[in-house]
Amino acid sequence: MTHNIDQIGINAKEAARVLAKTSDEQKNHALQAMAKHILADKKIILESNKLDIENSKSKNLSDSFIDRLELNSERVDSISKTLMEVASFNDPVGRVLDSWQRPNGLHISRVSTPLGVIGIIYESRPNVTADAGALSLKAGNASILRGGSDSINSCIAIHDSLVKGLKEADINENAIQIIKDTDREIVKEMLHGINNAIDVIVPRGGKNLVAMVEQEARVPVFAHLEGICHIYVDKAAENDKALNVCLNAKMRRPGICGAVETILVHSDIADSFIPSLVNALSSQACEVRGCIKTHKYNQNIIPALEKDWSTEYLLPIVSIKIVDDYEDAISHIEKYSSGHTESIISEDMNVAAKFQKDLDSAIVMHNTSTQFADGGEFGLGGEIGIATGKFHARGPVGVNQLTSFKYLVNGNGHIRD
Repeated sequence: MTHNIDQIGINAKEAARVLAKTSDEQKNHALQAMAKHILADKKIILESNKLDIENSKSKNLSDSFIDRLELNSERVDSISKTLMEVASFNDPVGRVLDSWQRPNGLHISRVSTPLGVIGIIYESRPNVTADAGALSLKAGNASILRGGSDSINSCIAIHDSLVKGLKEADINENAIQIIKDTDREIVKEMLHGINNAIDVIVPRGGKNLVAMVEQEARVPVFAHLEGICHIYVDKAAENDKALNVCLNAKMRRPGICGAVETILVHSDIADSFIPSLVNALSSQACEVRGCIKTHKYNQNIIPALEKDWSTEYLLPIVSIKIVDDYEDAISHIEKYSSGHTESIISEDMNVAAKFQKDLDSAIVMHNTSTQFADGGEFGLGGEIGIATGKFHARGPVGVNQLTSFKYLVNGNGHIRD
């Protein structure tokens, strides 16, 4: 195993050196060819995914896990569309980020460069194979992918299509490598950098995976913590708008990190809003857990425990709390948020602006479903993940976040006194 993983690292490092100098036209040719092969191989991808689904059901894995794992014709089409979208972006490599002239005549520029080799460790979502590989390639990086054992067949099938695209564009197929061995020791090898081959690690999965990565990693990590997302329904909210946003934020896809987990409702509108909110959620088979003040509105509300406020359900379960005022809402979010995404529903522009200024989560929204917390919806051509840390990248990690920079200094025989 060690010899094999070492070779993967060597291959990636060599591919990264070439990719850093590869033209945007050649990278786009590869991405467009990948998109074509994903569609041509759709039947193979879906058959592989069906095998993963059957295996997952035999293990009694959760419905939310299976939803993240499952592919259908529309989701495969979306993978292809994302690849084409990434190809349409401007080349993120070689951009002049800033430049200035010093009094002594030296001209200094800061220019974007690839990171090098990116290791991506993910769990249930097979589409990450294409998203991560494509975004890394566009930014001039080689990637080493390690999907979860429960999605391994789907990931390998998608990777096969990506490799066909690389070959068609005459790009080294080691530019995007996938580790087919599901041995957990492989993950440790990656976290230790594979003999300095990996420049950065991106974990995409549950809090147990992320915690393990942050504890074990010896290379920089783009941290993606759990998505304990909040919506605050302000007293100046428009009732129907708030209801539609809350319902979409929870029930469109309950198993994604951008799904709302806690809804805070201003006490001034509780009498009019809580009953309709609970009825709407219950009609879609969503379990509602509420603070003691909510119980008088519906007998089906389950008393919320302290742990509910810090739980990422990833299921059709939501916690609701009535807050006294704006400050009470902010205090609750600051205490329990994972720093992922928060949203305020309000027609008071001053309160909305204050909400967006006061909170320091990676994404802060106004009158919008938290399910828009997604790189594709941001126009970034998908994402490798939502970074909740504060260094280098924050929020959706797209092509521009997968670059570093260097300084170019130009003079005319300058010497320093």
